Amino acid sequence: MAALVKCRVLFRASRCQTSIIDGVCMRSGSVLHTCLTERARAFSGGVRLHSSDVKSGDDLIVRHLDGADSGIVVLGINRPEAKNAISKNLVMMMSEAVESLKKNNKVRTVILCSMVPGIFCAGADLKERAKMHQSEVGPFVTKARTLITELGTLPMPTIAALDGAALGGGLEMALACDIRVAATSAKMGLVETKLAIIPGAGGTQRLPRTVGVSVAKELIFAARVLSGEEAKSLGLVNHAVEQNPSGDAAYLRALDLAREFIPQGPIAVRMAKLAIDQGMEVDLKTGLAIEEACYSQVIPTKDRLEGLQAFREKRPPRFKGE
Repeated sequence: MAALVKCRVLFRASRCQTSIIDGVCMRSGSVLHTCLTERARAFSGGVRLHSSDVKSGDDLIVRHLDGADSGIVVLGINRPEAKNAISKNLVMMMSEAVESLKKNNKVRTVILCSMVPGIFCAGADLKERAKMHQSEVGPFVTKARTLITELGTLPMPTIAALDGAALGGGLEMALACDIRVAATSAKMGLVETKLAIIPGAGGTQRLPRTVGVSVAKELIFAARVLSGEEAKSLGLVNHAVEQNPSGDAAYLRALDLAREFIPQGPIAVRMAKLAIDQGMEVDLKTGLAIEEACYSQVIPTKDRLEGLQAFREKRPPRFKGE
């Protein structure tokens, strides 16, 4: 994100980012509050929340789902007045949430999404940045980069639900997640995802690891804006789903994916993620050694024995993460 201001000139020369952000329908007053409440209802797994549960002053809303969805945690970015731009307070709140999740063995999957209709994240908060003293900028950028790195190294699966524009640092946060879902729409009036990468916070590193070097260079050199369908065709997102009238189609698809992960052995899933992430950075021989080391961590667990017993008894396993 350090190069965001310089790159914006290039970006506007190709295709105006401002028009994308300003094109997002930003509700105000009671209408916005209603939208936030409806979005929170989906986060709670279908149980409507009291309006007091949705606080427009909370830059990040953390929901631990329960019942059949126990183990799923939803991180909802909630800065409607700034189109979810990344601020000092948001970085602090997200860092605290990520650190807490890292230590919680009961968390099976994390969904990162937006509480604000029509936008995932507009990137860095340039208005706040302009007011910072020069001595504050460096430490802030470092904290933001560290947050995205920590998000990427969470031990459990992470899913980014993109129900709206994900620009610059916003897309980089999504790239740090394991899986991405984008909403798309051919119908007028329904919000779809727009994605644009801007160098900084790891964008030049994570994007080529996701879509390949040549494609990443083209997207960055041209400052190209992609629709959800285009992003899906390039492998930038795993799923592109038709947007619905409530504007949360990507979140609902992410929730379905998280529900697919819950029945699986949590320790095995974490070790599989670790083996994949570390293995992709080394040669095949070293990667196989990493896989073997991860597998050896699963063999002595109670969950593995439970899985074998459940298979013999022809019943669903009851994993406890032990």
